Amino acid sequence: MDLIFSDEFSCEQPGLFDPIRDTLLNGDYYMHLADLMSYAAAQARAAALHRDPDAWAREAILNVAASGRFSSDRTIAEYAAHVWHAQPSPVP
Repeated sequence: MDLIFSDEFSCEQPGLFDPIRDTLLNGDYYMHLADLMSYAAAQARAAALHRDPDAWAREAILNVAASGRFSSDRTIAEYAAHVWHAQPSPVP
């Protein structure tokens, strides 16, 4: 970030990234910087896991198995019922 904000990558246009810096430091609504260290740590754990194909496959399978209530089927059913007011149409 220091390189970006020191105009290292925008020598021809000094201050080009100032709006980004100002937003991150003074109005970071989505807390990008506040969560940066935990994001980097999670990314490092994911990268390490990805280097072990068996462990990666195990975690992927466990994540899918645990998704149950958060599945797309549930989401679509809720939209159909509460947003579109559509009724199920069973197929024999």
